[in-house]
Amino acid sequence: MTNKQTHKLNAMKPGFIYIITNKNKTTLYIGVTSNLPKRILEHKEKKYQNSFSGRYNLDILVYYEPFQWIGDAIGREKQLKAGNRATKEKLIQSLNPDWRDLYEDIIDIMTL
Repeated sequence: MTNKQTHKLNAMKPGFIYIITNKNKTTLYIGVTSNLPKRILEHKEKKYQNSFSGRYNLDILVYYEPFQWIGDAIGREKQLKAGNRATKEKLIQSLNPDWRDLYEDIIDIMTL
């Protein structure tokens, strides 16, 4: 399989954007993934300790959006990252006013 074919197959996967924070809600991280439960578990287990999320103990899932195609999720991620913190907080508040950890809600989205 060529790189072009692999890229095309990957672009046809579903995707998610997500926002995680720490226990004090002082830092937000926006990410994109094709397997949300697996990716959030990696954050919780500090799989990449030297990453931004690892250094700032970001492991509480406070927001996510599903997309039919990963490319659409990447576009939304870029849009959200370009926004300011107030916009991100407003988005979180609109669907998760208590900023509770949504991890238990998404475990069954797809198999790990």
